[in-house]
Amino acid sequence: MRAKKSPSLISPTGVIKLMTHAMMGAALGLVFGLALVLSNPAVANLLNHGGDSIAAVFVVTLVTTFAIGATLTGVVFIITEDKEF
Repeated sequence: MRAKKSPSLISPTGVIKLMTHAMMGAALGLVFGLALVLSNPAVANLLNHGGDSIAAVFVVTLVTTFAIGATLTGVVFIITEDKEF
């Protein structure tokens, strides 16, 4: 009889994998925000006239959205990777 393998999400390596996906998503969110500001002058104008708090909300919103999306995608990847074996 086979021993039950613990789910990979609960293990320390699973948490490290999820954190890696979250960091990649955060970096992607920063790059997307920079590309959006550089390519769209209206966004740059809004950020210039909005002040520091508007810029912080813009960055935090993009980074959080992309990080959550990448983390959920990482969960799906890890679960499907476990089921292949």
